[in-house]
Amino acid sequence: MDDGRMGGARSRVAVAGASGVIGAALVRSLTADGHEVVRLVRRPPRGADEVRWDPEGGRVDAAGLAGCDAVVNLAGAGVGDRRWTDAYKTRIRSSRVHGTTALAEAVASMEQPPRVFVNGSAIGFYGETGDRPVDESAPAGEGFLPSLCVEWEAAAAPARHAGVRTVFVRTGLVVSRRGGAWSRLFPLFRAGLGGRLGDGSQYWSFVSLHDEVAAIRYLMEREDLSGPFNLTAPRPVTNREITVAMGRVLRRPAPFAVPAPVLRAVLGEMAGDVLGSARVLPARLQESGFRFAFPEIDGAIRAAL
Repeated sequence: MDDGRMGGARSRVAVAGASGVIGAALVRSLTADGHEVVRLVRRPPRGADEVRWDPEGGRVDAAGLAGCDAVVNLAGAGVGDRRWTDAYKTRIRSSRVHGTTALAEAVASMEQPPRVFVNGSAIGFYGETGDRPVDESAPAGEGFLPSLCVEWEAAAAPARHAGVRTVFVRTGLVVSRRGGAWSRLFPLFRAGLGGRLGDGSQYWSFVSLHDEVAAIRYLMEREDLSGPFNLTAPRPVTNREITVAMGRVLRRPAPFAVPAPVLRAVLGEMAGDVLGSARVLPARLQESGFRFAFPEIDGAIRAAL
């Protein structure tokens, strides 16, 4: 879609989660190329470019999706926004599973459905992988995030069964200053307070925000591609390597370390995700011909500055 076209014409694209770091960047990219973007919002619409929906309640104004060439669902309560209480875990799950079900059913009910339904997911699907590299052929892991991702992807079944090409974007840690978990690292490292988490041996499968958006648009365009795709850079690095790279690029020392027991005390169950290792490879994306602009960690960090 580098020429701003999908299927040879300017496109109408509906985006759920347009206020999030990835969704906002995708909207900027699409509108810059002249596409018409419809945002799904929880409040009353303020214009023709907005459609009302209630993701946790499972409701969406399907009529507002008429004429869309693509529907992209990136909505969901932030996994790293707060401690994982039972109540917040329920919110994380319902915001994704119920929202996806509502959109998939709306898409399936349309007389002229979109050509593609792109649904968010995450590399949390694989759970703890240690030093073992995994690609899209690997099974789901165990725990809260893997079970969430399985349900999240399964909720898109109505669209897939209706014959709509369905893509799952299993996103890694997005390197961005604009939001998300990584945005919290930049001010710490700039202040000289950065450091490794735990022993730093855990793999963090990262992706630049630029490549994240480019990959989503690439998957929207490629009519021969469906199913799960890992949106991660080709060479995952350890938290220790990331600490060194952040210090190097920002030209700040990174002498500190946060012991694992402290992280567990502060973050609770979510510490398992921070300390866990996920060495995830974008096999299907690379095999299809996609090229990363920022395949290395230093470049991804610089692109975010």
